[in-house]
Amino acid sequence: MAEKRDYYEVLGVDKNADEATIKSAYRKLAKKYHPDVNPGEEAAAKFKEASEAYAVLSDADKRRQYDQFGHAAFDGSAGAGAGGFDFNSADFGDIFGDIFGDIFGGGRRSSRNSNGPMRGADIRASVRITFEEAVFGCEKELSLNLKDECTTCHGTGAKPGTQPETCSRCGGRGQVVTTQQSFFGTMQNITTCPECNGTGKVIKDKCATCHGTGYTSSLKKIAVTIPAGIDDGQSVRIREKGEPGRNGGPRGDLLVQVRIIGNPNFQRNGMDLYTNTSISFAQAAIGGDVRVNTVDGDVLFNIKPGTQTGTRIRLKGKGVPSIRNKAVRGDQYTTLIVRVPEKLTHEQKELIKQLDKVSGNTLNQSEDEKPKKKSFKDKFKLD
Repeated sequence: MAEKRDYYEVLGVDKNADEATIKSAYRKLAKKYHPDVNPGEEAAAKFKEASEAYAVLSDADKRRQYDQFGHAAFDGSAGAGAGGFDFNSADFGDIFGDIFGDIFGGGRRSSRNSNGPMRGADIRASVRITFEEAVFGCEKELSLNLKDECTTCHGTGAKPGTQPETCSRCGGRGQVVTTQQSFFGTMQNITTCPECNGTGKVIKDKCATCHGTGYTSSLKKIAVTIPAGIDDGQSVRIREKGEPGRNGGPRGDLLVQVRIIGNPNFQRNGMDLYTNTSISFAQAAIGGDVRVNTVDGDVLFNIKPGTQTGTRIRLKGKGVPSIRNKAVRGDQYTTLIVRVPEKLTHEQKELIKQLDKVSGNTLNQSEDEKPKKKSFKDKFKLD
């Protein structure tokens, strides 16, 4: 049989470590090696080893015996007559409920009474807006079914003249405790009472208006302010327009997700906009003012003579406002595309030919100027 490791070494703490340090060290090891998180024989062995070490070092009397006699204090061989020690008598309920509440899906998460004030749940909705509305902001109105406290029973859920009764299963605590033995000790699992759903109260005579829920629903119109610069998929939070709270707790919030209808003329990247602008051959060759479409309307931009197709220009401050400060805006980048006419009149063709004749004569290269193709024999002639 392999020799047991020192308990302090197992937990990775100093021999003078206080109770809080020991508990913290065990907490980390237990989360790391618990079978529900890390299955396998090796992890199970380490988990059991850490649990055994914690069972001794977390108990002042057992720790004193261990410090004096070591492992012999609990195997019956200690000279001081310490006798054996049953590790199953150790109580892990508090620490396991605290550590593994998220693992077991219902373990202890806090000692707070569930009968106290609880904030209501958030609810979600969505709204569609145009590209321009997203850029400059807008006001929208939503119609939603929202819950309110029942005016008949004032939120108790009980028939007028009666009161909810204390739950007999949990004694009004809203929680039930189950205990089970395992190889590493006694485990306690604290869950929401299934009888009263955590309220601690049971309604015998339900209110006819709300059917015992304590709430009624009605269609309400909610005004939503969409800030300038919002992007697709972002949400607007409206405080206390969600589900009602419990036991006097505040309402939750309404989260309105914004979906933006795209604009084929503009592409957005953060606060910047990207567009294409067509210009004529004459504008590209001679330069001058060209008209560019922006979200603020058309603006004139002066281009240089000889501008080539694909040239990108920047319109500073013509992009999307910052959602935090609408006075700060991005830029618009426009790619200039030289527009080539698809149909020309005879007169237009002649004018273009005349222009080409004086600017390179690319349309009428003589036979001598054109590169000649080599014959099959010429390809094998030596210079």
